[in-house]
Amino acid sequence: MKIFNSTFLLRLAVAIIFLSHSLHGIFTNNDVNDFGNLFLNKIGFAPFGVFIAWSVVLTQIITAVLLLCNRFVKAAALLNIGILITGIVLVHARDGWFVVGGGRNGMEFSILLIFVLLTLMYPDGTGVKTIAQRSVT
Repeated sequence: MKIFNSTFLLRLAVAIIFLSHSLHGIFTNNDVNDFGNLFLNKIGFAPFGVFIAWSVVLTQIITAVLLLCNRFVKAAALLNIGILITGIVLVHARDGWFVVGGGRNGMEFSILLIFVLLTLMYPDGTGVKTIAQRSVT
């Protein structure tokens, strides 16, 4: 599997997004622990909030590297899609669609990332086409 194929620029962009988001959380103001303690624990994940927060951050770092190396792309994409859907449900949906402009902290960026990850999983569309054919029959 070649690293520099037709999906390289898309994989690079997504990896940069996941790495910058995760590494920023690690190296700035105790963000990961605060997210676990001040948000996840309060919405029902206590006492595992910090563990979950760190699991998410480490998963995004590892999967970003996998995407860059063009290894285990489907698994990396699925893990991140799960994280993004969970983030939409727990955090972003209540703030609406827009991240900026018409709102704040909405779900539009997460939806875009999910579709980018689906595109990386099925770059030639065959998997998506097969799923669509199954639902028609």
